[in-house]
This record gives sequence, structure tokens and C-alpha cells, in this order.
Amino acid sequence: MTKRRLALTMTSFEQGQVHQMRIHVMPTKRFKTFAIALYIGVPLEESTVTEVALTPFALRRGTETYPETIQFRERLDDLYGAGFGFDVLKRGDYQIVQFRMDIINDAFVASEQSLLQQSFAFLGEVLTKPALKQNKYRDKYVDAEKETLRKRLDSIVNDKIRYAAERCIEEMCKNEPYRLHPLGKREDIEGITSESLVKHYEKWLQSANMDLYVVGDTSLEEVQKLVEQSFQLQRSKEVNYELKAPTRQSRDVQTIVEKLDVGQGKLNMGLRTSITYGDDQYAAALMYNGILGGYPHSKLFVNVREKASLAYYASSRFDGHKGICTIQSGIEIENYEKAVEIIRQQLDSMKTGTISDLELTQTKAMISNHVRELGDSAFEMIGYDFNRQLSGKNRPASQLLEQIENVTIADIQAAAQTFELDTIYYLRDRKGE
Repeated sequence: MTKRRLALTMTSFEQGQVHQMRIHVMPTKRFKTFAIALYIGVPLEESTVTEVALTPFALRRGTETYPETIQFRERLDDLYGAGFGFDVLKRGDYQIVQFRMDIINDAFVASEQSLLQQSFAFLGEVLTKPALKQNKYRDKYVDAEKETLRKRLDSIVNDKIRYAAERCIEEMCKNEPYRLHPLGKREDIEGITSESLVKHYEKWLQSANMDLYVVGDTSLEEVQKLVEQSFQLQRSKEVNYELKAPTRQSRDVQTIVEKLDVGQGKLNMGLRTSITYGDDQYAAALMYNGILGGYPHSKLFVNVREKASLAYYASSRFDGHKGICTIQSGIEIENYEKAVEIIRQQLDSMKTGTISDLELTQTKAMISNHVRELGDSAFEMIGYDFNRQLSGKNRPASQLLEQIENVTIADIQAAAQTFELDTIYYLRDRKGE
């Protein structure tokens, strides 16, 4: 099993270009379906972040051929229940809309016309021929999707774990695009109209990075022809992601305390590092995060939650496109000082290289298993390769596995020296006001 998965992760994508859109195709008979993913990325900007977020919500309501939402959904049913969806993501300082389609291979159904061709026709129309009325989106669609977006943003505030995580980033990166949520700002939604959204959409098509991925029993040549036929794009120039060095702050650790009606404290911390996805120390940074708080055997979970009984949850996450590591924990209100102290102790232990052989081997196993399992999912392989496109660093999964296996405690200690605590954010109750 391990060898099979490893071989799969070593498979590469063939690359081409049509309409200033980068095409990435992995021909394989491994899956019974075609996986299609279209990434459309623009820089995070306060003036456009909400319009970008709302655009895919509007596009999913209908197309020129299927202007009514029920027709749109019935068309997917006609394609043997094809899956269609989207996400709005933040990767470093970029806001990325990802459209996905999952459709069965023609070899397994009795279809008169190629399902892959029909899928491309559908996706191309979603992107380039939306359901317009008098050169604007239908008001009823925009109004409904504005409410959908508003509820999505409200749900973050209502989920205090997510809210604290977002607020920590906002305070940590208050002068950087990264502070913005990929779904935009609630206060901007009301001012968006059907007319303004269409104007923004037209600029978005021209200025965005576009990367189309396909995994399945096809070829680069076939996909390029289908894109030519299905995507009515008139793009004047190729757009590329621009890499930015991680921002380092020359300031003391800032502490932000916010009071709301909560029964449990949310203690979040933000750290900055010079290591990003394209760095040679990336594998060591992954190991750093894994040992610190990435898994149930990690230092935060064991020492803060289990041994000291100070937290209901305690973990860490590493954004390799931004060079930021965040720590999340839920604590009793009165345990703030103790929790901060013991979390700082874990950060210090990473810098001194106080890492056991068990922590090292368990973390290597967890990360390596995750990388190997990428080969079992077409969309996971697509997501992994998109890291290459976004960062400019070609690191095959097989190479990452080898790098993880060769990481030493000294390597992790060296990486730890680059992780510096920047922000402490604490969400607590209103007592004492």
C-alpha cells in the first residue's frame, strides 16, 4: 500500500496554456471520474475583497443557457449527477476562488456525447456566460446571495473559536492584506449592486491568475481543445503570482484583550517566521509545527491540555505561504496567566531543541502518512500541485517525503530560531467591566 501511494504522489502534471489560462493535466486511469478544478486568484485588497467573494455565489445561480437556478441544477443531474461547487480561499496575500467539478468517466456510462466535453461546456459557461438581464446580474440572485454571504460572515462571529482565530490575525496583520477574511467584509455587502458586481466581474476575469487542473483518463491536448471551445475569454496578458518575502515586525509582543459574552476564554497567539513553502527549511518548519501543536502527541496538547489541565483544546497551524504560525487554545477565564506561561515554555523548548525521539518519529510518521494519502484523492493531488504554482517552488511529494524523513532535531531547532512570538490575543468574558 505504501509503495503504491508513494508512486502516485510522484506523478506530475503536464502543462500548457490557453486564453492566458495555465492548464495542468494528469492523465491517469486510476480514477473512475474526472476531477476538474479551476483556481482564480487575485491579490487581497480591501477595495475588492467582498466583490470577489460574492462573485462565485452569483455565478452559481444560473448561466445564459440555464438562467433559472432549477435549470442549472437539473443540468448537473443530466450529467449523471456531476458534482459542482466552489470555495473562496486565502493563500498568503492572495484571495482565490476555486471552482470544482467531479464527473464520471464516459467508459462507465452510456452517454452519447462526451461527459468531459459537456462538463467543460458547463463550467466554461458558468465562468464566462452568467445569467444576465439588461447587462447586469438578476437582482433577485444578487440579493439572495448577498444574504447568503452575510450569514456566512455572521457564522464566524457566532463561532467564538473561529472568531478568535480571525481576530488574532486581524490584530497581528493590521497593516497587511492578510488581515482580510477571504469572504470579505460584512459592512461592504449592502453597497454592492447588480450593476457594480458585473463591472467588477468583468475586471476580475481580465486581471486574475487562472489555473485549470484536470485529473483523469484524458490528455493535455484534449483538455486544451475543450478549453478553446468552452471558455469564451479575451484576456490580453498572462498574469503570474508574485512572491513576497515574509513580513518581520520590529516590535515587542503585543497583547490584545477583547471582552464579549463568552463562558470560556479563547487564547490565541501568532508567530512569524522567515520560512515559507519555497524555502529549503520548509520540511523542518512542518516538523516544528507538528511537534509544537499539530497532532494529539504534540507539546501543546500534552503539556497544556493533558498534564496541566489548562485548556479544553490546544493546537497550532502553519501557513507556509505567509510565514505565520498560529496557536489556538480554549481555557478557563482565570487561567490566562498560567496558560500563557506554559505555552511560552513550549516555544522555548522548541528553540532549545528539547524534543524527544518519540516526538520526532511520531511527527514524521503523521506528516509522511498525510503526504502519501494525497495520491488517493485527485483533488488532494491538485491542491498539492497548486502550491507549486502559487509559490514558484517545485517540490514533488516524493521529495518532501524524503526531506521529512531526513529532518533532524538540530534542523527543527534551527527552524525554531526563526519563529518569533508577535501577538497574544485573548477573548474573555465581560466581568470586571
